[in-house]
Amino acid sequence: MIRLRAARGLRAQLVLAFFLVTTLGGVTAAALTFRQGRTAIVERAEADALRELRAHVTARAPDLPADPAETDLRALAVQLDRAAGSRAWLTAVSYRGGPLVTARAQAPPLPAQLRTRAAAAGTALTQRFHHAQTPWLAVALPVTAARPQGPAPVVVYASFSLASQQQDVDSLAAAARAGAVPVALASVIPALLAARRLLRPLRRLRTAAEQMAGGSLDTRVRITGDDELADLGRTFNTMSATLQADAAALRAMEARARRFAADVSHELRTPLAAMGAVTEVLDADAASGRLSPLTAEALQLVSAETRSLTRLVEDLIEVSRFDAGAAVLHLDEVDLGELITKTLALRHWQDRVGTDLPAGLRARVDPRRFDVILANLVGNALRHGGTAARLRLRATRDQITVTVTDDGPGIPAGLLPHVFDRFTKADTARTRTEGSGLGLAIAAENARLHDGTLTAANAPHGGAVLTLTLPRRPA
Repeated sequence: MIRLRAARGLRAQLVLAFFLVTTLGGVTAAALTFRQGRTAIVERAEADALRELRAHVTARAPDLPADPAETDLRALAVQLDRAAGSRAWLTAVSYRGGPLVTARAQAPPLPAQLRTRAAAAGTALTQRFHHAQTPWLAVALPVTAARPQGPAPVVVYASFSLASQQQDVDSLAAAARAGAVPVALASVIPALLAARRLLRPLRRLRTAAEQMAGGSLDTRVRITGDDELADLGRTFNTMSATLQADAAALRAMEARARRFAADVSHELRTPLAAMGAVTEVLDADAASGRLSPLTAEALQLVSAETRSLTRLVEDLIEVSRFDAGAAVLHLDEVDLGELITKTLALRHWQDRVGTDLPAGLRARVDPRRFDVILANLVGNALRHGGTAARLRLRATRDQITVTVTDDGPGIPAGLLPHVFDRFTKADTARTRTEGSGLGLAIAAENARLHDGTLTAANAPHGGAVLTLTLPRRPA
């Protein structure tokens, strides 16, 4: 996977693009050079051959009779063949479009189109063609000295092989190929250097982004140069500085808010304890009948509200411990069935909660915090889920699962993802409810302390299902 990613990475793409552009440029330059060189070689051969043939014909044309016979034409062909030299051309002479007269028994190879064109033309003509898989050049040269006025009746044809020129062209093509291949291969080196120079700032940016993702908001990148990548680095540094400042401000505000809540909770704890003691005495007086009914009712209301406020303060203090990281576990090997039974009996819920508890199931948990989790789960089921609740305990080799279900209407779909958020209540329209909205949030925090999870769902037949999953041996 890493090799495949590297092959598709930006470095490979840059090197490949550089290599392709260089190769295309080299091939194009080599092709143009080859084409120009081939054209120059062939055209020079044509021009030299035509010039030499015209010089020999011009030198011998005055000796040609006005109405030459076949022997005169053959004599001219013999003279021209002897004067060919290294050209080694083969000539033939035609008079008034008649048959070709040659110095040899076999006429030189000539394209038919050339004779047709030469009959009507008054100037020299050339044409390249292939004969026996070899390139040849044919020349048609009118002899104007034989008749000064009108079309020339005598036309000299010459053909010679371009094999030597073809060898030069092949050598030129081989040289072009030999020059293009090393250039294409050598282009990989500057491509790698260019890719390294371009990708170094991007690698620094990636490393800095990974460090920021890990929480190091003070990360900055070193900027070199004054190009677009340098501008990108400056923008990244500006963004990092802004995020760091915003994060610091948010952390300071959050710390102040938590400290404020913790301080207020602790300050309220002492007067609430005194108020609780007083309300207990007053409750006893109200129960004895020594107070008027109106006064007794008012005292019972004050006592109930004092207990609610006391529970809220205790919950806030517990939340502040979680936020400060001061909450710790005191693990002990306990019988979970016995612990759950004690939790229900302490709150007088044993008659309202059906249980399915395997005997002898032991695990390492914090008994106090496990009690808090169960009390919040069962209490939530009894308050919002109907008249009865069911609790089931199951275990595997590595984990334990406690499931609390009820027969109520279930949790609204919009509220289900936020059940364990702080101050979340089932009935948001009611401004005054029995719970504080912190119970399930505290239960979830205690589950996380045990390296466990707490989830909420709705059963298919109705009712809410709260599931606690804990490891049997927390780290």
